[in-house]
Amino acid sequence: MSNAIQPFHLLVIALAGSLNRQQQVVIDYLIEENRVLKEQLGGQRLRFTDEQRIRLAMKAKVLGRRGLDELETLVTPDTLLAWHRKLIAQKWTYARKGPGRPRVAQEITDLVLRMARENVSWGYDRIQGALANLGHIVAPNTVKNILKRHGIEPAPEREKRTSWKTFLKAHWDVMAATDFFTVEVWTPRGLVTYYVLVIIHLSTRSVHIAGVTTAPNGAYMKQVARNLTDVSDGFLLNKAFLIMDRDKKIYG
Repeated sequence: MSNAIQPFHLLVIALAGSLNRQQQVVIDYLIEENRVLKEQLGGQRLRFTDEQRIRLAMKAKVLGRRGLDELETLVTPDTLLAWHRKLIAQKWTYARKGPGRPRVAQEITDLVLRMARENVSWGYDRIQGALANLGHIVAPNTVKNILKRHGIEPAPEREKRTSWKTFLKAHWDVMAATDFFTVEVWTPRGLVTYYVLVIIHLSTRSVHIAGVTTAPNGAYMKQVARNLTDVSDGFLLNKAFLIMDRDKKIYG
């Protein structure tokens, strides 16, 4: 049986190698693009907003020191990791220089977005009251600006007229999609169809092969679901939405 499946294993290995090569091409291009940008700057210091520092710090922490050292980052790895330490220690509430109000703490932003997504009928005042119950005092206008910045409509329009584009924009980071593709493999028993279940995280474009089987029945899909949502290393961990079709001949 192992010899019969060997051609398919080779195909999966080839597919994985092709994906890795494509990812490396993209990485090489972005590294070169950063080099060109740094040459254009000619040593001039870039100025980042608080929101940009947060986004870069979060990505830098995932890459780690070794990964950052391999890239031509616009700022040094030490600076990126220092931003992340400050983000964790102070929740990005450091004092700003110059006029204007300080940016809303990331914790409050996350709470506002979560409340709006999980309670589509809640308006600015209702979200403000819920925040007050948790000890966060903010103005309704602050709630309004946070939702507007992240493409979330106010209630009740959010409940009635939320477009697919708005929905995707609001949930892009916590959304994945899945589907099967098939591979025909010649075996001693003849031509056998193998079903390969692929998951893609829409925000990062990272792809995961969830499983390979000749019988994608209900029992098989339940086991795959348990693997994907495993609390330690499940690919769908921290994802809130999964897009799939309704092909009953496969999922049934």
